[in-house]
Amino acid sequence: MEKLHRLTALFAKVIVTVLIFASCQQVASDQTQYELLIRNAMVIDGTGNAAYAAHVLINGDSIALIEPDTTRTYTATRTINASGLYLTPGFIDTHAHGDPLETPDFSNFLSMGVTTICLGQDGFSPERENLKEWMQEVDGKELGVNVAMFAGHNTLRMLSGIAYDSIPSAQGMAKMEQLLTDALDAGCFGLTTGLEYSPGYYARSAELNQLAQIVGRKEGIIMSHMRNEDDAYVEASIRELLEQGKNCPVHVSHIKVVYGKGEARANRILQLLDSARQQGIQVTADFYPYTASYTGIAILFPDWAKKPNDYQEVLKTRRQELATFLRNKILQRNGPEATLIGSGPYKGKTLQQVAVKLNKPFELALMEDIGPYGADGAYFIMDEALQETFLKDPHVMVCSDGSPSMRHPRSFGTFARILETYVVQKQLLALEEAVHKMTGLSAETIGLRDRGLVKQGFKADLLLFNPEEVRENATYENPNQEATGFRYVLVNGVVVREGTKAAPLGMGSMLQR
Repeated sequence: MEKLHRLTALFAKVIVTVLIFASCQQVASDQTQYELLIRNAMVIDGTGNAAYAAHVLINGDSIALIEPDTTRTYTATRTINASGLYLTPGFIDTHAHGDPLETPDFSNFLSMGVTTICLGQDGFSPERENLKEWMQEVDGKELGVNVAMFAGHNTLRMLSGIAYDSIPSAQGMAKMEQLLTDALDAGCFGLTTGLEYSPGYYARSAELNQLAQIVGRKEGIIMSHMRNEDDAYVEASIRELLEQGKNCPVHVSHIKVVYGKGEARANRILQLLDSARQQGIQVTADFYPYTASYTGIAILFPDWAKKPNDYQEVLKTRRQELATFLRNKILQRNGPEATLIGSGPYKGKTLQQVAVKLNKPFELALMEDIGPYGADGAYFIMDEALQETFLKDPHVMVCSDGSPSMRHPRSFGTFARILETYVVQKQLLALEEAVHKMTGLSAETIGLRDRGLVKQGFKADLLLFNPEEVRENATYENPNQEATGFRYVLVNGVVVREGTKAAPLGMGSMLQR
């Protein structure tokens, strides 16, 4: 009997061994179809849910399989051992700048983990009536990242002949509406407005609401650099945008309160947005993690000194009035030391340093030597406690508002800074929450249906990193230093960066709505 028991036990072991071998053989036969295996990663899928361990397998440009059972073995053409690393979706920059025909590689974005950028911001898109042709040209370039395009309201105003008119003619309005419709049909994800800039500044609410109806019918979104971000006017600017939100989803670009202070002030703004959501308006916002904004120096000048007015005539006839205006404006914006020139002959110097160099008052240096269109600048005008309160809101995502050539650290550091400063150092956000704000939330807001999540069938825009290793590197003094710490960056299934080594680019594409 004992011998029979031993034989039975031995037979059982043989059967188990055969079954395991057969199972492995079946797995092995499946493995032959995979091009890339990422083994033993901690997956943060972009939804905000907790991380989990898994193998991720890729074929072509897409995620073919996610295997939570890490005891299973697979073979592939290439294997990456991701032990000790987090796997996340590639970051999505909801507000970026740059010309893909001039700098298609966009390496500044890739270095900080961004695999998709949204262009056409602040109301400005390519000055082409046929945006589809421009998008086809871009798609022919070797793009480093994916590009989601928006039509710019300011540009549409100029192309339609409305230009600086406050009330468009019927013919001009019809032309602008057709241009917008064509852009949305060509694949643009929505409309952007830049109401603090000319000629968008001249647009009235009736015009904007009419365009919002078209955006709504085409299932797009309006992203707005609002009319005025100053503390005294920001709520009125938000309400103007929320009116458009009755027709389509709306989005506050780079949310901020200039001159505002403290957490309580931020919460009042957030309550205004929450109240609109309770009334059925879809409203979101994005944020960059710096207390200095960046835009053209014209933002400091009064409207009567900017286009379409003749600046030289203004200097002759309203010189003292302009000098007084500029002096008061600069002092209100924390003084000449808080304006850092970012382009032109004085780039890298504060307005105070320019004034000392030229031996004249700062307002005269601004008037006579720079002018309203002579430079861009960074402006240290925001309160950290207020801005960080915005970041924590569940409807606020991350953007850079940067470009390959902009002299501001946000262009090269934003997404790395979120991880380094707000996740690791300040612990303001959990890692999963931060990733959600840079991936899944952004994709859902824009309307990217197959990106922004680690999900089977989705495009394989992916990152592998240890957040403790991620470094921003860019500073205001040296703003064009690339971020580091992302071990692997994949765009459409291809490894385009491995450590500090960049592979040949060209894996990005022009996305279609």
